[in-house]
Amino acid sequence: MVALNVYAAWVGMLLGCVAGAVGGLFFHREDWLNGYGSWRRRMWRLGHISFFGIAFMNIAFVFSAGALGIERGLAFPSRALIAGAITMPLICYLSAIRPGFRHFFFIPVLSVLAGIGGFLWAMVGR
Repeated sequence: MVALNVYAAWVGMLLGCVAGAVGGLFFHREDWLNGYGSWRRRMWRLGHISFFGIAFMNIAFVFSAGALGIERGLAFPSRALIAGAITMPLICYLSAIRPGFRHFFFIPVLSVLAGIGGFLWAMVGR
């Protein structure tokens, strides 16, 4: 199961690069996505960086489990971190399109928190 987190991390980094490249084509335009300080542009930037941030969390999860020799209790945190890797950029980009989607940020936040909490639980129980 943990190997899936490695794939999720590298796919997240790839998508982060693609999102950055797309945004990089237009960032020089002051009015792009309603200007630098606009909600839409901030959500785009947050979506872009969340690909990388949660990818690094997935890699840290995999290497920490290996370094500590943890083999049991990893399925739940693994799934939760992958859910966070999918839902965080998704909610960011959807919020950039329709601000009402911001009400769904609890989904990726709880996913990542559950992943971290589940991993800490597995660390204590080893």
